[in-house]
Amino acid sequence: MTTSRTVLVTGGNRGIGYAIAERMIADGHRVAVTARSGEGPAGSLTVRADMTDAATIDAAFTEIEAELGAVEVVVANAGITKDTLLLRMSEEEFTSVIDTNLTGAFRVVKRAAKGLLKGRFGRVILISSVVGLYGSPGQINYASSKAALVGFARSLTRELGARNITANVIAPGFIETDMTASLPEAQQQQYLDSIPAARFGRVAEIAGAASFLAGDDAAYISGAVIPVDGGLGMGH
Repeated sequence: MTTSRTVLVTGGNRGIGYAIAERMIADGHRVAVTARSGEGPAGSLTVRADMTDAATIDAAFTEIEAELGAVEVVVANAGITKDTLLLRMSEEEFTSVIDTNLTGAFRVVKRAAKGLLKGRFGRVILISSVVGLYGSPGQINYASSKAALVGFARSLTRELGARNITANVIAPGFIETDMTASLPEAQQQQYLDSIPAARFGRVAEIAGAASFLAGDDAAYISGAVIPVDGGLGMGH
């Protein structure tokens, strides 16, 4: 039986974030999600926040703290892509992805840190991607932002590890979401051919890894990268 905690999932209105929020609710946690639009799953508290704007993140935390108590588990999931090859990529296309995916995680974790330290408990779970360590053409901005989360989690582990706070990374592979469904059939097949499991992952499988990392059994795991990718990124 896992202790009930206050959990925040950023970008919890669809896809992986929504599935993680659903699973955390099923596990008996008090769950809030941030979203720019839309709503989190039934039983969650949805708050508005923009990952590029620290003031909106601060306001979201204040609302969550008033409703559910101090945040104890942070799942930094919100992310964007602006895919294009390096020679065509504008500086704005690079920096905007970094600002949301990496600096956004920094803003959220920094705002949560005081509460984690005060409560002498914390689980920080950063949602990265197999692409972060494996690489992907057309995704220099996205891959850079996702690779950086590994250094973030490991540095955070060294800073806060003695205070019963863990920081880990989940690296999903190709997962069945609206984003993969919209890919051309030939491209989907090409991806499938490279995955040892010979199928795309399910959002519930990412949620299962997050559930484990948030739970009591994962207290001695920190600074780890947990691949949930059907074997695609082995050795990376």
